[in-house]
Amino acid sequence: MTDGTRSAGRMGRMPWQVLWIGLAVIWGSSFLLMKLGLEALHPMQIATLRIGIAAITLLVLAAATRTRLPRDGGTWGLLAICSFFLTALPFTAFVVAETRISSGLTGLANAFTPVATVLFALLLLPSDRLTPRKLLSVLLGFVGVVLIAQPWTSGQGPDLLGIAIAVLGAASYGVGWTLNRRLLGQREVPGLAHPTALMVTGLPMTLVALLVWAGAEGWSPVATHGAPDALPLALVAVVLLGVIGTGVAYVLQFEVVRAVGPTVAATVTYLIPIVAVSLGVVVLGEEVGPWQLTGAAIVIGAGVLVQSKPRARAAQPG
Repeated sequence: MTDGTRSAGRMGRMPWQVLWIGLAVIWGSSFLLMKLGLEALHPMQIATLRIGIAAITLLVLAAATRTRLPRDGGTWGLLAICSFFLTALPFTAFVVAETRISSGLTGLANAFTPVATVLFALLLLPSDRLTPRKLLSVLLGFVGVVLIAQPWTSGQGPDLLGIAIAVLGAASYGVGWTLNRRLLGQREVPGLAHPTALMVTGLPMTLVALLVWAGAEGWSPVATHGAPDALPLALVAVVLLGVIGTGVAYVLQFEVVRAVGPTVAATVTYLIPIVAVSLGVVVLGEEVGPWQLTGAAIVIGAGVLVQSKPRARAAQPG
């Protein structure tokens, strides 16, 4: 068996609903893990380690399942473009945002991803056309983000820059998946080869950013950024973030897509903020106000609306 079919054989025995819930819990937990990592590490250290550990995890899985990676430079170049928006930029943006806002709020901002995907598909894919349903979903998504940010509170609400950076991370996914459709739609990148190649090409980007950032601020890329006694827990959190929160999560995502298709698989986005907020409140004692919850509900509703298929008209009798 090749191209990831061995892993599919094992996980395929499990109901897709179990994999779907597991994926939501894993991705929702990633915001907590990033917050724990920040107790002793710089955001760029976390982003670089996350992608590096995920790349190693996926390379091992790809080798174990005899999954073939792309062999031509053109495909690797296109994958690198997509990887910037699917790994390097969002992974950096989310952890930088958490230096200013809570893990729960960052998870709420992630709910903007489906709306952003539709928005950029309209801008970048000629085949996508604007419909009243898509327009309404995009407008609702922006309203929800404004409610989460509470710009009218004049310093009493969440940090606006932190919210903006988190939304940038969510929007980056929208750009990345749209470019993935446009640039790689006609190229063969099967199974595990796709996420593996994304991580492999994303690692040099974050590594360069780490070295430049460290050089500009005058600190060592391997220095601790916090209390030394917090380093062990921070490292454990980042390892879990890379191995499970990124590497294993991508495997689960492909299994769910294989079982029920991309539309149903994408609904996991609606459960991720709930997991992120719940863990932030229970584990870290974070607080989430009614405006944030209302805004998140609107953003999630916009995502549901944009992914729902219009009902076909019933055939007229006679």
